[in-house]
Amino acid sequence: MNGTEIRKKYLEYFNSREHAIIPSAPIIPENDPTTLFTSSGMQPLLPYLLGSPHPKGARLVNSQKCFRAEDIEEIGDNRHTTCFEMLGNWSLGDYFKKEQLNWIFDFFTKEVGLSPEKLYVTVFAGEEKYGIPKDNEAVLIWKELFKKVGIDAKDIFIGSEEDGGKTGMQGGRIFYYNSKKNWWSRSGVPENMPAGEPGGPDSEVFYDFGTPHDKSFGENCHPNCDCGRFMEIGNSVFMEYVKEADGSFSTLPQKNVDFGGGLERIAAASLGGADIFGTDLFKPIIESIEKLSQKKYQGGLVKDDSAFRIIADHMKGAVFMMSGGILPANTEQGYVLRRLIRRAVRYADLLGLKENELQKTVDSISLIYKDVYPEIQEKIEYIREGVKNEEVKFRKTLEVGMRQFEKIKSEGISGHEAFLLFTTYGFPIELTLELAKEKELSVDLDGFKAEMEKHKILSKSQSDQKFKGGLADHGEMAVKYHTATHLLQKALIEILGNHVAQKGSNITGERLRFDFSHNQKMTDEEKKKVEDLVNQKIKEALPVSYEDIPLVEAEKRGAIRLFEEKYGDVVRVYKVGDFSLEFCGGPHVKNTSELGNFKITKEEAVSSGVRRIKAILT
Repeated sequence: MNGTEIRKKYLEYFNSREHAIIPSAPIIPENDPTTLFTSSGMQPLLPYLLGSPHPKGARLVNSQKCFRAEDIEEIGDNRHTTCFEMLGNWSLGDYFKKEQLNWIFDFFTKEVGLSPEKLYVTVFAGEEKYGIPKDNEAVLIWKELFKKVGIDAKDIFIGSEEDGGKTGMQGGRIFYYNSKKNWWSRSGVPENMPAGEPGGPDSEVFYDFGTPHDKSFGENCHPNCDCGRFMEIGNSVFMEYVKEADGSFSTLPQKNVDFGGGLERIAAASLGGADIFGTDLFKPIIESIEKLSQKKYQGGLVKDDSAFRIIADHMKGAVFMMSGGILPANTEQGYVLRRLIRRAVRYADLLGLKENELQKTVDSISLIYKDVYPEIQEKIEYIREGVKNEEVKFRKTLEVGMRQFEKIKSEGISGHEAFLLFTTYGFPIELTLELAKEKELSVDLDGFKAEMEKHKILSKSQSDQKFKGGLADHGEMAVKYHTATHLLQKALIEILGNHVAQKGSNITGERLRFDFSHNQKMTDEEKKKVEDLVNQKIKEALPVSYEDIPLVEAEKRGAIRLFEEKYGDVVRVYKVGDFSLEFCGGPHVKNTSELGNFKITKEEAVSSGVRRIKAILT
């Protein structure tokens, strides 16, 4: 079964079990300064997992497009990817462990056709310090499920990944791991959780591809080993605890289920090959690169195969971002997009693609997703042109990098020099090695790897601070700025015209930033009119309320919406008096009188046809 069939089958399976199908949220989160990208299916649903009622009910299912920037440097093997789809189903205080584990085992074995003999599972080992027990309930359910298919599922305590490398499988089928592997909360492990935060154990399903163990990853193999034998294909999170003020944990009155399964990985397991790039979700891109490079993809771990995977992954990520309105830039999402395209260009050079041919891979990506994400095809010319323009800019940067390389006079290139060539000029280490070989220079690879490791640790630390679960800052000031943004957008439409549409938004507790379509600089008079109109509506003390209504009704009422976003049949709209009506998930103040005084601090260009306003409340 291929990925396209699995996506359809999954949605149908849970829809037949009374789950409402909800659309994929945008890959660029709206009004969420805590994260650059939607990185899981759960992320857009956190307000509902934390207690807010969802307009579609207590059982939900979808396939969410995701992007994880922290994985960029991991791409090149057979299983890592930055851009992927996450199959997800949720129970908001409805069913719990028994139903979830039964359904997911049934889906994997009967609907997808995976052999139960190839499936291994992990569960939470407990936290004695906090009085949280081992997840024996999940173990008993798994044992019964495996027993029904003739498998005696032995449960084994492992603890940490390091312990797993020492002890190995020990004939087990079910494995207990500590909170670093099998516990979920926005803040991570229990000790990092603040009072009032919910969390719970999770249970992962791994597929065994049977590839020989590589002892460089540890003496023995186990499900969480990175040697390539096992691949995680699904994770069920059971949100059942809340941390109290005294540091203890109590049981939540509403227990939730959050399942996430990587579509590309499930498709690879279905095909029986440990390579997600051999699935229908990547194969057309690989074939396009083969045609352009006149080289053959082998599906192994040779250098050329890594280059194929990097180009395929990075171009898919770039296409998804650009279809969501992002352009290459030097900050935030635009910087990540720029990095993807430039990295793809360098590996395209290594494979022998001609200049400006990288854009030709865009068509193959559109072909894969034409029925699921039609916005890619709608913007295909815009995307092609964006890739082409960025490649031209990058080649000018490369010329500067080559001149920098020529300045290296020593007998060898230090690890730090190789690292600077990589980070500043976009030279993959492979390019540095090739150029060094031509000049008979040595390269300190160990030093380079050490610098890269420090860089990864720093990047991960920054990423962890940037995203701890996906909720925007819901502090008092951030909520006020959110409401002020609604007033600002409506005021811009009133003053500048109906062509104004939101192109981006970022809200913190200190200010708001709003990007909108407008092809010229605002005059001082226009800025004052917008300011005055917003402040007038604040002084009018307009009530702020919301409704969950049918999509067609919201459109008939003229509610402001994001045109790049897909919406479900029922949507939430926020109303600010008779002034503004907008598609939005909240939260907002109850009355505009709470906002204070609105002041525009800056108005500037972001890109062609897009302006940016920064504003504060005083």
